[in-house]
Amino acid sequence: MPVRLRDDLAALPAYVAGRTVPGAVKLASNEMPLPPLPAVLSAIHRAVEAGNRYPDIAVTTLTARLAEHHGVDPARIAVGTGSVALCGQLVQSVCAPGDEVVFAWRSFEAYPIVALAGHAQAVRVPLTAGHVHDLDAMADAITPRTRLVFVCNPNNPTGTAVDETALRAFLDRVPGDVLVVLDEAYREFVSDPAVPDGLALAQEYDNICVLRTFSKAHRLAGLRVGYAIGPAELAAALRGVAVPFGVSSAAQAGALAALDHLDELHADCAGAVAEVGRMASELRSMGYEVPPSQTNFVWLPLGERAVEFSEHALENKVVVRAFAGDGVRVSAGTPEEVDLFLAAAGSFSL
Repeated sequence: MPVRLRDDLAALPAYVAGRTVPGAVKLASNEMPLPPLPAVLSAIHRAVEAGNRYPDIAVTTLTARLAEHHGVDPARIAVGTGSVALCGQLVQSVCAPGDEVVFAWRSFEAYPIVALAGHAQAVRVPLTAGHVHDLDAMADAITPRTRLVFVCNPNNPTGTAVDETALRAFLDRVPGDVLVVLDEAYREFVSDPAVPDGLALAQEYDNICVLRTFSKAHRLAGLRVGYAIGPAELAAALRGVAVPFGVSSAAQAGALAALDHLDELHADCAGAVAEVGRMASELRSMGYEVPPSQTNFVWLPLGERAVEFSEHALENKVVVRAFAGDGVRVSAGTPEEVDLFLAAAGSFSL
């Protein structure tokens, strides 16, 4: 007799990672094209030498350092294996079976996965015609069963962001017992001063949790370390449902070292932002629609031609990320990699 599995898992959407194709440039996963800084690599190597020992289960040193860096109580911080793992822990912490999780769509593709895996109901709210969160519609979608709302700002995969005025108006409409998660994985790439820092808003609203990651700007995507800052009782719940020893010693050491070199890392982020600007400008001159991006990638809302475009790019030795029926996301690479992509885009028949 076969093992009995949950019936609803058949509806669980698969997380689709950006492909790695030998011989092709990968611009599919929003990774920074540069490796970790030398000092960060040295710290990682030293940590790996003690790989026979378990990591610090409480992530004590990194938590204290993050608390100092952001000027918050360490009790408000929970560190996890990337912010995506913390998304799942948030659902586990606040949702009972049948409760609702509201988010924009299209947005981060992990949201419907973690909602269903956590026995919650996923409520998708379409983006505006400008590919931005429709915060009014999201507020309207909140019901007595809603326990959590994800706001990805800037949004993945469209790169767009909501400004402070709109976000405050939304927060003022959200009931105080509904958790609003501001997912700010791309915060370090934001150049528009109208896009708010979620941590500042978290000082004013008791129902906000802010997610950050070391995967993007800090160039540690392969080590899986991110963190949440929210109410102390929520952070304690996140730590309680986490897999013990999940954040490796190498990840903790790499993150700590990265925090010592933020000026260098932020300078490289500025370079990525410049490449995004160059891509957007040249793509628009070719006739593509490109929404304004506050991230290290651009979004091409190609609709039903998204997969066709991605296949064309691959024929030209560039891997991009297609979202079938919606669009294509292209990460900023080195200037040479961007040149290769632009040549491929220029040879695609719109």
